[in-house]
Amino acid sequence: MVETQLIHRGITDQRLLAVMRRLPRHKFVPRHLWGQAYYDYPLPIGEDQTISQPYIVALMTEALELAGPEKVLEIGTGSGYQTAILAELAEQVFSIERLAALARQAEGLLAAMRYRNIRVRVGDGTLGWPEEAPFDAILVTAGSPQVPGPLLEQLGLGGRLVIPVGNQYSQILTRVRRSFQGDLKHEDMGGCRFVRLIGAHGWQEEKGGGEWF
Repeated sequence: MVETQLIHRGITDQRLLAVMRRLPRHKFVPRHLWGQAYYDYPLPIGEDQTISQPYIVALMTEALELAGPEKVLEIGTGSGYQTAILAELAEQVFSIERLAALARQAEGLLAAMRYRNIRVRVGDGTLGWPEEAPFDAILVTAGSPQVPGPLLEQLGLGGRLVIPVGNQYSQILTRVRRSFQGDLKHEDMGGCRFVRLIGAHGWQEEKGGGEWF
């Protein structure tokens, strides 16, 4: 997986590659899908949600430019796979999941895997986690019509926020940097397609959705 899907496609962060070599991705998908866990496509995890394909996980994580001491906010815990990778690369991870069943399942698995630097809560991810702000890095694993204002407000000086932005069917993977002077710079990192980010500053729950790839 690492050699053919990540390195071959330009992922160069050695710390990230080492984590993805050793982290058992199959543990984060239903048992009947274990045989497909390391292929280059997303897989269903229940509740109409998916675990991201390995390359997208690597691309988004690398874009955060984590060095080790960071405090990271993740929006969309999902299976917990991305959460575990962030926990290996940063000092603290705060993860918000809208769906209680997924949050409980991921939290139990991450605890069983002895991660002690992760906190998971159920809630509206578009509101962020204001009492723990500011964050050095914010990762949003669902597509939004715009960058939620509360997340921008909670991004610290020098911080990076990575989020898919666009309509319900296709988005642009976007990195927002906050300079140490407070200015924001948006970078286009290419096209993608994600499940919708549901919340007060994202999509409304009653609208139709779809899977990303």
